[in-house]
Amino acid sequence: MSKRFLTDVIQQSTDLNGVTSGRLAADIIAAIKAEIIETGRFSLPDFGSFTVRETPKRSALNPRTGEKVAVKAGATVKFKASPSLKLAAFAGAKKAKRKATKAAKGD
Repeated sequence: MSKRFLTDVIQQSTDLNGVTSGRLAADIIAAIKAEIIETGRFSLPDFGSFTVRETPKRSALNPRTGEKVAVKAGATVKFKASPSLKLAAFAGAKKAKRKATKAAKGD
């Protein structure tokens, strides 16, 4: 999903023009970021939740040279899908697989 996609959805479902829809989409994204920074978590019912995870300091291998490289500790955002999103995604994947099988048999 992109900011443009979000802007288009807002514009289609409201009477707002493109510029205002874009500003609203940017404000929504900024609010989500602010909530993640403040609490370390953001969740949308029937969609999923975003949580901040700290990554420890570690060593890794440079794929070109094979030498060990120190990797600093940091943080990352992890997404966990809700059960309803998982079911919807599974149903969509099954439908796409059936459609691909049907198209392959038709050729």
